[in-house]
Amino acid sequence: MKWIVLDLEWNQSSSGKEPEVARIPFEIIEIGAIQIGENGQMTGEFSELVKPQVYRKMHSYTSKLIHLQMQELEKGHVFPEVWERFQNWIGTGEDYMFCTWGPSDLTELQRNLAFYDLPPIRKGPIPFLDAQKLYTLCYEEDRKARRNLEHAVDALGIEKDIPFHRAFSDAYYTAKVMLRMKKDRPAVYSKISYDVTIPPATEADEVEVVFDNYGKYISRVFESREAALSDRHVLSTKCFLCGQSTRRKVKWFSTNGKHYYSVSECPSHGLLKGKIRIHWTEEGGVFVVKTQRLVTKAEAEEILTKRNKAERKLKEQQKQREKQLGIRRNRGASGKNEEVDG
Repeated sequence: MKWIVLDLEWNQSSSGKEPEVARIPFEIIEIGAIQIGENGQMTGEFSELVKPQVYRKMHSYTSKLIHLQMQELEKGHVFPEVWERFQNWIGTGEDYMFCTWGPSDLTELQRNLAFYDLPPIRKGPIPFLDAQKLYTLCYEEDRKARRNLEHAVDALGIEKDIPFHRAFSDAYYTAKVMLRMKKDRPAVYSKISYDVTIPPATEADEVEVVFDNYGKYISRVFESREAALSDRHVLSTKCFLCGQSTRRKVKWFSTNGKHYYSVSECPSHGLLKGKIRIHWTEEGGVFVVKTQRLVTKAEAEEILTKRNKAERKLKEQQKQREKQLGIRRNRGASGKNEEVDG
């Protein structure tokens, strides 16, 4: 499978004189890409400016970062034309995978496609390689660290022969980092990410993948959060590695109504942490992304502590509500008595 290492530059509303368009908060103004063949070599490149149709004034930060002026962009072509040429450059079939530095590019690309009523890249979640995350897994002790591209290039000693912060140059450097990681830690490329801008439409389209130490499930769209959280598959804590039923140690709970956690124990693989993230669609539907991973006893205890803290907070909130309700009732009763007495 070939890689399409993609980078985008975009513009946004520059001031109150040019209000933001909700459907396209970030308008793509440049597409850059490097194609890496199955032989691990750069086999093609793509670079085009996009003529703006929504935001006709350059945001000051964007101009400063990428050193582009609106006059240059006016020489480009409109997004649908550039996108058609980009697709032709990629070629037909689905024997490729996108690679990006961070998860934002594919999200904004799909927003731009939808704005112009162009067909989506695919009908559901898009598998891709997040080079920023993979760099962390390869070289950082802190697994939550997210370095910028230039930091990675410097840390790996990659020659900086063209300027940063243009779509093509950032795709070029991302490709360089990708090839270096492939040499140092090829197994890291099994860690596939998913862009969920377009969630699964039906149960048959749902995504379930298993990695070496965690599993991921992306559900179909439900009518509401309550409907999603009453689905047996969503709430299942069966072991992602062997499929065995598990014993619940900590039942599903939430700290904010958006993230839910659980701890269960598999007889073969030990303690498992479950996490459900609630996502809302623009149409008001709900889908979930559930992950399960192996954890230590200490990590399981941390989740138990988090649950107990959440329960105490909930009880305190309930007491406050009851107290406020009691005050309002007393005030109402007092007002009635005063009226009768008068």
